[in-house]
Amino acid sequence: MNMKTLTRKSLLSLLLCVLLLALVPVPSIRAENTSISTHARAAALIDVASGRILYSSRGDEPMLIASLTKIMTALVAIENGDITSKVKVGKNAFAKEGSSLYLKLGEEMTLKDMLYGLMLRSGNDAATAIAEHVGGSEQGFVYLMNAKAQELSLTNTHFANPHGLDAEGHYSSANDLAVLTAYAMHNPVFKEIVATKEKTADNPYEKWDYKWSNKNKMLRLYEGADGVKTGYTKKALRCLVSSATRDGQQLVAVTLNDGNDWNDHSSLLDFGFNHYPLKTLVERGEGVKGYSLVTGKDFAYPLGAGEEARLVNKLVLSGEHGAACTQAGNGAATDTRGNAGANGGDGVNKGGNTGGTNFGLKGVIILQLGGKEIGRVPVYTPDQLPPETSAYVKKYSSASALAYPAGNWLQAFGSALRALLLSGNNG
Repeated sequence: MNMKTLTRKSLLSLLLCVLLLALVPVPSIRAENTSISTHARAAALIDVASGRILYSSRGDEPMLIASLTKIMTALVAIENGDITSKVKVGKNAFAKEGSSLYLKLGEEMTLKDMLYGLMLRSGNDAATAIAEHVGGSEQGFVYLMNAKAQELSLTNTHFANPHGLDAEGHYSSANDLAVLTAYAMHNPVFKEIVATKEKTADNPYEKWDYKWSNKNKMLRLYEGADGVKTGYTKKALRCLVSSATRDGQQLVAVTLNDGNDWNDHSSLLDFGFNHYPLKTLVERGEGVKGYSLVTGKDFAYPLGAGEEARLVNKLVLSGEHGAACTQAGNGAATDTRGNAGANGGDGVNKGGNTGGTNFGLKGVIILQLGGKEIGRVPVYTPDQLPPETSAYVKKYSSASALAYPAGNWLQAFGSALRALLLSGNNG
């Protein structure tokens, strides 16, 4: 290995540290349940931007989930397939039992149109056709579904099929579905599809086109509703995942086995918006008190009553002469010199403050609530604050957005790792 190759790999590793530091908050803490209840056997409510669970009732209990399965089906198809490709309906998909688009044997439709049929009308024939098209077989696609569940740390989830018909070894939990959907709502294709009330798709085999009306009544019943999916089998009973956006905050509600789900979802979403509004805690370019430093990104988090006073911000500077500075609430900052070296796991460059190898990155602000970390914000010298989207991020998140997603709290690590491996292979 020559020096040029070593330098290039060292530079890439440093850039990855900056990318991860800027894009990956630590998984959020769960809010305390307060005065809200539902008719569901299990329920959950999550803030999409932060991933914070705002409400959970039996949220970790594995249960039948019916067609809520198709949330994962759509996500895996979008991330692994070409949405402009043509999907051909095979014998396994044709006349599939349960809800259907009534596709004909041998019929072809673009993957994107079939995804609309999957999510708006819950077509089991569409789910099977999509699985065989993207995964090579239904079993191959189910493998991808379970791999994605593992990637997202959905510990109470396992899939046996792409459509959600009751089957042994096919289950998820309210909390897992909340996390999955929050992740999926960062994908622009998925987000567009599930928010659609009606869709017309070309039908070259008949004189009429397909016209699908979304089964999700929340899109018409609730102000700001923008998704997601209904589900029902005789064993799972009524299941629903809904989402809504108000004042820039998006929430996702989940209920399993709930005979009064439309009303319960309205109550859950109202509860979240009223009791846990999203609050901007840090703004990009904001000065760091007592230092000639500025923050590298915005950071917002949903906070309940009295929680803002419990926030603690800890500044960890890079370099052996750095400082750990802790500030609780609006109180005065206290510096503890020489402590930065003990924070080797913080992802901060330890190469010292001299020279240009840290690209202006001087440390990180660690935000904590109730003693648990909720996120991190990188800090820079004012004259070296990088663009909001660096050239490195643009390379892997614009033209290759689906292959290298890096826009939220769950995607960035895996995307950066894939980028690093690919660069190594091409080097």
